Amino acid sequence: MNLIRTSIAVLAAVLWAALAAAQGMQVSLGALTHDTSQPVEVSADSLEVDQESGTAVFSGNVLVVQGDMKLSAGSVRVTYASGDDGGIAELIALGGVTFVTETEAAEGREVVYNVDDGTLSFSGDVLLTQGPNALSGDRMRINLVDGTAVVEGRVRTVFQAGEN
Repeated sequence: MNLIRTSIAVLAAVLWAALAAAQGMQVSLGALTHDTSQPVEVSADSLEVDQESGTAVFSGNVLVVQGDMKLSAGSVRVTYASGDDGGIAELIALGGVTFVTETEAAEGREVVYNVDDGTLSFSGDVLLTQGPNALSGDRMRINLVDGTAVVEGRVRTVFQAGEN
């Protein structure tokens, strides 16, 4: 069922890519939904904390894990939510950012993860892969709550026809 849904989504991306040209494009990522209320674990080679601004910068081999979702980067700046809960409001990842779930992978030069609204905003040489299928563009915004994405800026796709 997931393969059929993924194939339909990628086929739709192929057809719309020609029509969308350099304009934005809506993509359905049926398998790419996520519970954003899960704890976020961050590991890295070093950490700098600024209590006054409510930020922390993790550097070197950074790995961010939330449930089955993983993000790796050269550095990640974490902004903590205001108030008593001290939760994470936003992560900004830089330097060869890779985002992986059980069924998809995405990469870009920079990724902003807004934990509160469950969105990932990729920029710079963005590539999304689902099995043998690939979709690329200049920018991509993934909504982890409803499993949709918008890809903008010279959208390109490769669809691998396969067995049903």
